[in-house]
Amino acid sequence: MRHFDLSPLYRSTVGFDRLFQAIDQLSGPDAGAPAYPPYNIERTGENAYRITMAVAGFSDQDISIEVRENGLTVKGEKAAETDEGRAVLYRGIASRAFERRFQLADYVVVKAASLEHGLLHIDLVREIPEALKPRTIAITTPANTSKQIEANAAAA
Repeated sequence: MRHFDLSPLYRSTVGFDRLFQAIDQLSGPDAGAPAYPPYNIERTGENAYRITMAVAGFSDQDISIEVRENGLTVKGEKAAETDEGRAVLYRGIASRAFERRFQLADYVVVKAASLEHGLLHIDLVREIPEALKPRTIAITTPANTSKQIEANAAAA
């Protein structure tokens, strides 16, 4: 079982802490989690991410992607192949069913998914609501306030 050091990712991403912790737990030596299919998680922008999964042999009809609450589930199940007229001498391309679950951070949404050259790309974006974005507050001093009151009184 391979173990990946994700500590550089902790320092460079915001909002995926729970996702990386879940990956650490799954890829731990005693987790016994299946390593199929292999995947990468990339940061493609300030608030943009991409999950890339190697799903050679699967078509878009064989794969389903579901987002529920803060969870992303990718399932793959290949339709049974008929081996009429041919004999498979060695089967090295995995076609077994799989299910991968990812825990998404708050306000992370799936924007798109594409399948090309045996790689499934899932694009994610962190969209923070306007009410939660930082805003600048103007600072006033009592001296400025009293001058404005006097100026308003003089104008009236």
